[in-house]
Amino acid sequence: MPQEPLLGIKVLELANVLAGPSVGVALAEMGASVIKVENLLTYGDVTRTWKLTTEDPNTDISGYFSCVNWGKRSLALDLNKPEGLEIVYRLAAICDIVLVSYKPGDAEKLKVDYKTLRQHNKSIIYAHLTGYGLKTMRAGYDAIIQAESGFTYMNGEPDGGPVKMPVALMDLLAGHQLKEAILLALLNRERNGEGAYIETSLIKAGVAALANQATNWLVGNKIPERMGSEHPNIVPYGKIFYTRDGKPLVIAVGSDKQFAELCSALGNPELANDERFSTNFNRVKNRVACNEAVQSLISLFDRDPLLAELAKRSVPAGGVYNMKEVFEIPEVQDLVMDGKTASGMYIKGLRTVAFSIGEETKPVKLQAPPHYGEHTLSVLKEMLKYTAEEIQSLIEKKVVYARK
Repeated sequence: MPQEPLLGIKVLELANVLAGPSVGVALAEMGASVIKVENLLTYGDVTRTWKLTTEDPNTDISGYFSCVNWGKRSLALDLNKPEGLEIVYRLAAICDIVLVSYKPGDAEKLKVDYKTLRQHNKSIIYAHLTGYGLKTMRAGYDAIIQAESGFTYMNGEPDGGPVKMPVALMDLLAGHQLKEAILLALLNRERNGEGAYIETSLIKAGVAALANQATNWLVGNKIPERMGSEHPNIVPYGKIFYTRDGKPLVIAVGSDKQFAELCSALGNPELANDERFSTNFNRVKNRVACNEAVQSLISLFDRDPLLAELAKRSVPAGGVYNMKEVFEIPEVQDLVMDGKTASGMYIKGLRTVAFSIGEETKPVKLQAPPHYGEHTLSVLKEMLKYTAEEIQSLIEKKVVYARK
């Protein structure tokens, strides 16, 4: 299998923020060429301006923007002008995939809907991300979807209020679903020569990911409540414990055998024979007592030696790390890329997929996230064969913006 299985595939990205662009960068990592169309009227993707106070205020590439825009070419244009629309149509004619994140009806108003683009390319795969599906006009915002899909209600400590998760998980889940659909659509096109319209929504992706929490209600008739880091069906699993040196760790015991090994590692093998804790069912029933017993033993050990011992015994456990510590993990090193932009600035960013075929192949290296309008000239000239005079006219009419 080639390291870049989508080499030669062209993607037209008419999406912004996180969900749609996360799909685009994943396709780029698999070798696809991704042209990111950015709105000239808004100076591009809004996430270019979503910066921490520790970031450079003078660059148009924020940390947020860089997380899902590696390996893309930026084309800045005004879709509301006929000449801008014509550029999109000419791109659609030579592209394999179109990524959009419009509310229902908006693509039709802009004249970039599936039926319209299909007139220019019968085999186009049109991938549409929405907030709530095709029948609801509401825009999809991750924080709202987290709340409405049940995640926020469940998240937090038992004695605290609901808490939003610190990443836009609904966007990412929807992006993963759309990637799967795109790959299947590509396979179908390879076999049958047919294009496709595919759609997923943030709300559907979020609810589909509720897994056992959904079935705990649907089957067990119990509304999941806030449990901090704990698991409703397994003990001890997810609970944060503290070692003698004051460092947090998490244990994910999934079987009675693992619990017995945990007790042995903690110097009290008899604890596993206690009737209250001998089976997972009993441990769930006696959750508080079990966690207190485990915590009292863990507090006798320092974290690093204890984690090493648990690893030897195949007991799932790990430290609770801050972001600095995360990127010190050896297995994480290949996920980080440093890229040099056209201006010479170096950007450090995290890959979304870190795609690689196996141990013998390195993850695909991508170009740094693009500046706004950085590739307008090259796309128009090299891909669409516009003449220098035509390009200059488009710039003067403010149909496109080209970074000098």
